[in-house]
Amino acid sequence: MALPPSLRTSITPPELELVAAEQLVEIVPLVSMERTAFISGAYGPLRPPTKCKVPLWMASNLKLKKKCHIVPPPWLNVEFLQERLIQETSDPSFSEMPFRFTEVAKIVLDVAPDDLQNPDRIRGLLKDIREARQAKSREGLAKLDHNELMLPNLCAMEINEIRPFFVRGMAVLAQLTREPIQGDGMDQT
Repeated sequence: MALPPSLRTSITPPELELVAAEQLVEIVPLVSMERTAFISGAYGPLRPPTKCKVPLWMASNLKLKKKCHIVPPPWLNVEFLQERLIQETSDPSFSEMPFRFTEVAKIVLDVAPDDLQNPDRIRGLLKDIREARQAKSREGLAKLDHNELMLPNLCAMEINEIRPFFVRGMAVLAQLTREPIQGDGMDQT
C-alpha cells in the first residue's frame, strides 16, 4: 500500500524483508562447505545432497551463486494457499498464516522461482490473499473503537501498513471520548 510521506513513520517493506531474512529455511547444497560462523550464528557444514537449515539471507546468497536449491516452506504451495484464500474470502476473521509470510514468499519467489512448483500461480494466490486481508484490515479500521482493535492473525507487513492509521485514529478517538475537565471556567451562571 503506497503511503503519503507524512504517514511513512513505520518500517519500510525492504526493512521488513531484511528482518525476515533471518528466518531459517532448508536448502539442498550443491557444494561442500565447512561450518561457518556469522554474527547471527554458525551454520553448516554443507554436504550435498543432505538438507541443511540456514538463514534465508544465506540461502538467497548461495542460490544466486547456483550453490544450492531452496526447499520452499511447507506453506508456500498452491494447495495450502488456495485453502487459505477460501478461508479469507468466506470467514470474517483472518486465517492463520506465518507472521512473516509476505516477506519470505517475496524473497523465495524473487530468488528461487525454479525451486517452486507453479510460481506464477503462487504469486497470484498470494496477491489475492493479500487483497482479501487488506479489505478486512480496512473494514476493521472502519469499526475502530477507542477501547481496543481486535485483528488477530495479522502478519508483520499488515501490522506495519495499518500502524500509522491506527495510531492517528486512536489519538483522535481518545480526544473525542475524553471527558471534559471539571471547573474549567466554562460555566455560564
